[in-house]
Amino acid sequence: MYDYMKSLHRQFFREPECSELRREMEKPLQALRDGMDKEGRRKLLYLVDCQSALREEVSLRSFLAGYRLACGICRELQQELPHSFDQEEEKRATELYKIKKRAAEAACTREEA
Repeated sequence: MYDYMKSLHRQFFREPECSELRREMEKPLQALRDGMDKEGRRKLLYLVDCQSALREEVSLRSFLAGYRLACGICRELQQELPHSFDQEEEKRATELYKIKKRAAEAACTREEA
């Protein structure tokens, strides 16, 4: 199922357009890269790759949670009949009638005794 969710995520997920934010991030990153030696750059690229993989995993998990929520709501809606105000009012009126009828019968039996 996880592969199926990855496929759905790949099909429907669209990366948000954040070009301005990406440009803002790129400036300090470039300055940091320029001031580093080869080993420092390698570590920085490793961290950026890990962050990207983490972001992708979080995005997929979020998509999966939303999908499960939607499936649960759909299942719940299929199990319950649609709400009917008229049926609810009729049920309430019937219950009220039964209560009043029992009270009237109880009053009649007290008068007879």
